[in-house]
Amino acid sequence: MRVTRVSTQTDREKLLHTIGVDSGGVSILSSKMQHYLISIEDLLVGGANILKQDALSIGADLAVPRGTVIAQTSRVNTLLIATKKQLKILAKKELAQPFGLKEVAKELQKIVDATPPQNVEIMGVLNANDDSFFSGSRFVGSAALDHIAKMKEDGADIIDIGGVSSKPNAQLVSADEELQRIKPIVDALYDAKFYNEVKLSIDSYEPSVISYVLERGFHIVNDITGLRDSEILKLCATYGAVGIAMHMQGTPQTMQKNPTYESVVGDVYAYLEESLQKADAYGVKDLVIDVGIGFGKRLEHNVALIQNLEHFLTLGVPILVGASRKSMIDMISPSSVEERLAGTLAIHLQAVQNGASILRVHDVYEHKQALAVQKMLQTF
Repeated sequence: MRVTRVSTQTDREKLLHTIGVDSGGVSILSSKMQHYLISIEDLLVGGANILKQDALSIGADLAVPRGTVIAQTSRVNTLLIATKKQLKILAKKELAQPFGLKEVAKELQKIVDATPPQNVEIMGVLNANDDSFFSGSRFVGSAALDHIAKMKEDGADIIDIGGVSSKPNAQLVSADEELQRIKPIVDALYDAKFYNEVKLSIDSYEPSVISYVLERGFHIVNDITGLRDSEILKLCATYGAVGIAMHMQGTPQTMQKNPTYESVVGDVYAYLEESLQKADAYGVKDLVIDVGIGFGKRLEHNVALIQNLEHFLTLGVPILVGASRKSMIDMISPSSVEERLAGTLAIHLQAVQNGASILRVHDVYEHKQALAVQKMLQTF
């Protein structure tokens, strides 16, 4: 006999099949093996006491503050600990309960329904300017085309092209200047029908620039202003383009001047939810969210967003993360931009573990290799 502790990251269904469990049992047992830790804040104390009892009755539990049972305070913060199967039961059971538990039930159902990504796409970055924070991403003319071809060869699924830097305190650039910077690259890619070989994305929030590239084979609009401009939404709807809504507090010129949040996860979630609702109202069918690492965030904000990325799966759209070579790495381990590849890989692999399905990167080959190794470690 041999007793071995199994990693929680192991492919549950594959493990169950390996030991010969029948197909019906695999579904039941795998849901019992997936555990959730869910924060429920500002819950009416009556609701907390009911939820505690309901959770215990099915083998789950609710952590509550001392004094909850005697209603020492009117509202409390709690932690629900449950398997996926238990969450499904609670999501139905609490619909019939008072004290705000109907809303809790709806949120629990969202968590149950959230689907982790099956595949991860790599978005390679190319900047057609001379002031982006990483010089290794800047290319013009034929060098830009060569670099795009190399990123595709290295495994990029998407190429994201931008003509304006969005680093902190970046210089403002007119829409005409932005278009002139990217136009030769866009035209060359269009003439070569490169849009048939890899998905092309425009990193812009200028409608005139976006309109130009959508006419020339681009299919993704990567908007750091969160798809709030109605003209951009109309363009996405008209061309059937994918819209990426990113969160940013302020503008590139102001975003790092004392960024503050009541709750960074809650505030960013609410912003992106509103962006998605507006985009849907304009008929944009394919949407992606980006929590905006480094855009109006302190180190602790960035870390909290990566740690709690799974929460954003409840919005029901793919999640993009772009932390490539950003200054948060320097804050953790002092380094120059050129020395931040290892830190980038650490953040991005954790982001994928927590639900990201698109990584925006400067180093395509290294990410392709890292993701392949990570996938093997989790499915072998």
